[in-house]
Amino acid sequence: MNDLIPNTCGLDILHLDDDLMICNKPAGLLTVPGKGPEKQDCLINRALKFNPNARVVHRLDQGTSGIVMFPLNYMSLKILTKQFEARGIHKRYVAVVSGLIEQDEGEVKLPLICDWPNRPLQKVCYESGKPAHTRYQVLERDQTKNCTRVLLEPVSGRTHQLRVHMLSIGHPMLGDQLYSPVEIQAQAPRLLLHAQHIQLTHPILRHKIEVECLAEF
Repeated sequence: MNDLIPNTCGLDILHLDDDLMICNKPAGLLTVPGKGPEKQDCLINRALKFNPNARVVHRLDQGTSGIVMFPLNYMSLKILTKQFEARGIHKRYVAVVSGLIEQDEGEVKLPLICDWPNRPLQKVCYESGKPAHTRYQVLERDQTKNCTRVLLEPVSGRTHQLRVHMLSIGHPMLGDQLYSPVEIQAQAPRLLLHAQHIQLTHPILRHKIEVECLAEF
C-alpha cells in the first residue's frame, strides 16, 4: 500500500484511510514540537499540513525511527487510546546492542521511574517505579563487532523502557547518547532502535491491521 502513496509534506506514509494514517518517522525528527523555533519541524506538524485532523495518540523518542500512528478524527483517537490502555496494540522494535546476548530469548521485568535530578533519564526503582515489561529475541550475534541484533516487544509502554531494560541486563544500545558509555555511543551515527512492526484493530472498521517497516540499519 505504501507504494501507492506519495511522499507528501515530508511524510513517509505507510498506511492511509479516512480514519487512520501510519507513518515512518526518521531518526532525529521529533514526534511533537519542542521549545523554540528550531524544534517546530516535527512529525505531527508535518502530518497536520497533510491532514489538519491528525492527532497524537503515541510517540517515539527523537532518536528512534519507525512506525507512528495518527488518528484522523475524534472517534479514532478515543478508540485507539482505549486500545493502548488495554494493551490491545502490539509493537515490535529492532535494535543493535553492545555485547553478545547469551540467551536466544527472554524478558525483562524491572520497574521504572524518572530520574528527576537527571531528567529526562529514567532508572530502575523497586520502591516507587511503575511496572515495566519487555520481551526480547536475538536475531543475530556479530562476534567481530561484539554486538547483537535483537527484536524487542514492549508489553508495557514506559518512557525509554527498551533502552533502560537493555542497559539493565548489560547490553546498552549502539549510538544511544543518553544511556550508553561514550565508546558505545561512538559505534553508530544514531541510536540503533527502530519501531518495525505494529498490529492493531482498525478503530472504525474493526478489521486487523499489520504494518511492517524494516530498519535502515
